Amino acid sequence: MKSMHSGFGEAGKAYVWSDVAGAGAARETTSASEPVVPLARTETAFLAADVGGTHARVGLVDFRPGQGAPTVLAYRVYACSRYAGLDAIVQTFCAEFAVQPRRFALACAGFLHEGSVVNSNLAWPIVPAALEQALRLDDVAILNDFEALAYGTAYLDAGSVTPLHVPQRPGRTNGPVVVVGPGTGLGVAVRLPHAKPSVLATEAGHIQLAARSGREQQVLGELAPADTHVSYDHVLSGPGLLRVYRALCRLEGIPAVLDDPAALTAAACAGTQAAAVETLQLFCGWLGSYVGDLAMLYGASGGIYLAGGFLSEIIGFLQQSSFISRFLDKGVMRPFQETVPIYVVDHAQLGVIGAASWLLHGRAQGDAG
Repeated sequence: MKSMHSGFGEAGKAYVWSDVAGAGAARETTSASEPVVPLARTETAFLAADVGGTHARVGLVDFRPGQGAPTVLAYRVYACSRYAGLDAIVQTFCAEFAVQPRRFALACAGFLHEGSVVNSNLAWPIVPAALEQALRLDDVAILNDFEALAYGTAYLDAGSVTPLHVPQRPGRTNGPVVVVGPGTGLGVAVRLPHAKPSVLATEAGHIQLAARSGREQQVLGELAPADTHVSYDHVLSGPGLLRVYRALCRLEGIPAVLDDPAALTAAACAGTQAAAVETLQLFCGWLGSYVGDLAMLYGASGGIYLAGGFLSEIIGFLQQSSFISRFLDKGVMRPFQETVPIYVVDHAQLGVIGAASWLLHGRAQGDAG
């Protein structure tokens, strides 16, 4: 089962979006009690949310005639640990904006099995039937959170992304698009270049970690007993950063004084602790190799999108690291790798927009059940 991105910042922020197509321009309110801009009433508006192990991003969304992109009427980010359940979060959102939609598109970490979402990183159980009853909804439609992010990439423009790798000689640009997100866990989805929206959900985060000989093998030996499966998810995530950091500290015989992924990445970017710097260097190298493998596996000529809040905070470090060299270092496949663009996207409302798009387009075609 796939766990999810976490952006390490955003919790408790409230946004009111301008009533235009696409993401709009956000105004951040300083507290939940601050007056909110009244929302235009619409009978077709519905809820869309992107829920991971750390944050729940909730929006009120509508589609307007003649507009290809969803209109996000209101948007809010909540820290999951502060609420007793998803129903409490949605009730808070609806009360704040004085709305009572009837439909809910829920992008969620994990997968739906026998009426419940299966994922060990979620703060509480998610049962669609119980949500319908508690929230007085006619329909709760669930898809994997990274499927939603992949659908959302169709609405990105150049101003929404930060390029990491710009091909010197572009290849075919209408091929598959791969979305990768290290956060609370490691998620991957693929948007296929069909005339109608089509997204492949994957469990690629659980692919076996390929550690190179030398220091990486030493760290791998500290991460798990010999002859044990260690996945990329185990290292390419917020919790994974801490695992790698502690393993390095054990190897060096020094105390592991950092116990928060945000503090670790801050120390690494500032260069204030050698173990933190090496941890993030290992992370970037493994991420480059992993993303390179996915590019080959899926023929991702449409590009790679790296989604996740904390990646936006380490772009400078990524650019100076071995990430790109590891991505390109694929033997005879290097010429293909050189044609694949890579972008960092701060997903924020992207999952909400993608879930909304799926509900009205992909789901109607039976794309995800």
